[in-house]
Amino acid sequence: MTSSIRLVIFDLDGTLVDAYPAIVSSFNHVMQALGLPPQPEALIRRSVGWGDTNLLKPFVQPGRLSKALKLYRKNHAAALTQGTRFLPGAKELLRILKKKGCQLAVASNRPTKFSYIILEHLKMREYFDDVLCGDRLKKGKPHPEIILRILKRLSIRPEEALFVGDMTVDVEAGRRAGVRTIVVLSGSSTRQEIKKLKPYKIIKNILEVEKILTSIVFDSRSNSRW
Repeated sequence: MTSSIRLVIFDLDGTLVDAYPAIVSSFNHVMQALGLPPQPEALIRRSVGWGDTNLLKPFVQPGRLSKALKLYRKNHAAALTQGTRFLPGAKELLRILKKKGCQLAVASNRPTKFSYIILEHLKMREYFDDVLCGDRLKKGKPHPEIILRILKRLSIRPEEALFVGDMTVDVEAGRRAGVRTIVVLSGSSTRQEIKKLKPYKIIKNILEVEKILTSIVFDSRSNSRW
């Protein structure tokens, strides 16, 4: 028996927005500043999703990590307003879901400051009822804490929510939280990697979330026509 969906939680990077140009630019700014070799975009993309500390850690000596983070974060605040855009279909989907009366939230391992820079830059903050990021938690994704806290704050049961992400860490977090997880193939995880974890659905374009929701009974208390 399917449950009505009252809340859709989204990952941010690779799911709703493409911030990879800004990430790559800031990452290699750090490499240059520390006299380290620049890294190719493909390698940097594969390292995204676990927060900026984990992004830099494999490439910087432990004693220089603190400095690397300061350099990265200072550069990144400006880079995000120049190299970030909506992924195809994302803005349209948010508009549709809000019009239907669905609550929306963001669950991102990205630090809060930079998540809000993106949300404000793309004028998307108004769509979300809650925004929670990795730096406000003891453990980021794949730990389920970020999802469980959003559910609690919005008084939503796990069966009343969907989580939409783009990486294996999203599938793992959603499963551990007891929330059906949809993965869009717009991030750095491959279809094969995602398929092994057996998410609720795998989609190519985020607009397909609307089609999935039409097959689930929407909250009868809302004014939606789902």
